[in-house]
Amino acid sequence: MYSKYFAMNFSNILIKWYLQNKRDLPWRKTTNPYHIWLSEIMLQQTRVAQGTPYFFAFTKEFPTVYDLANASEEQVLKLWQGLGYYSRARNLHKTAQYVANELNGIFPPNYNELLKLKGVGEYTAAAIASFSYNEAVPVVDGNVFRVLSRYFDIESDIAAPATKKEFTELANELMPKDNPAVFNQAIMEFGALQCVPKSPDCTICDFNDSCAALQKKKVAVLPVKSKKIKVTNRFFNYLILEDVLGNTLIQKRTEKGIWHNLYEFPLLETTEIVDFDVVSRAVKDSVFSSYTIIGIEDYAASTVIHKLSHQHLHIQFWKVKIKEVIVNGLNVNELKSFPFPIVIYNFIEKQEIIC
Repeated sequence: MYSKYFAMNFSNILIKWYLQNKRDLPWRKTTNPYHIWLSEIMLQQTRVAQGTPYFFAFTKEFPTVYDLANASEEQVLKLWQGLGYYSRARNLHKTAQYVANELNGIFPPNYNELLKLKGVGEYTAAAIASFSYNEAVPVVDGNVFRVLSRYFDIESDIAAPATKKEFTELANELMPKDNPAVFNQAIMEFGALQCVPKSPDCTICDFNDSCAALQKKKVAVLPVKSKKIKVTNRFFNYLILEDVLGNTLIQKRTEKGIWHNLYEFPLLETTEIVDFDVVSRAVKDSVFSSYTIIGIEDYAASTVIHKLSHQHLHIQFWKVKIKEVIVNGLNVNELKSFPFPIVIYNFIEKQEIIC
């Protein structure tokens, strides 16, 4: 579609910008596929600033893929706590076990084989293949969609599967085959730092004399994404049982869905925000009915709306004081050793719930 000269000129300008402006990130200082794989999984749907401390924590706690494979799932989830999208952590652990036990600790050396790993999609496989093995495969993520759609004035809907192929072919044309790793890093970094989603400063952009969207005043409307995410509202009432010793109990979320295999307090899920009377009746009709309930009160200051990509969780916490001693009850310090959704962990930290 484009001449070799055009592609070379585009990539040269982009790479020059990258070498002058790139962030100093730890996974850019290595070709170790284990470290690159870790960083790419962590940075899926996560900002670099948020993911970087987790990268350091994981590489310190689990220096090799064998160390990660030999850890328990709870250890992995606990270290992942707060990063969200916990299925990434579970897949990370399973893939580490597969690489360690079935592949002798050696990551697949090419894009097609990397795609077979659990939790590794086209983007992640391309990133590992190019950054670790210098394989000439383009990465296409949200940053790449944005840069290319604006520069070339492409109005294809990026939510449509066919568009991914269109952008991948274009990126492949532009990518210098002798330097794919730097090109991939450069175009992603350019989208992250310069060609940002909202109000980019086009006056200082190295492509401002050739960007089609800038010339046509379409920067604000590209890329096109028509698909809307339907958000579901759910209403969680967490019941914090407190016995005469100041201990409480928790449970593991074993059903599929959000927070799988993380811990939580006993949960009353309702169809709307509820008051004391509803919670009180539910507690008396629940498994708690075997206890002598002294009192129920809400932690009004801790009510929160926790926003996930497809769900908004309206969370209320309720203290349920009982007369008896809970068998195998847990105190605050013991609680903190378990992996919780961050919204519950923050509540525990803030409230110091059991006295």
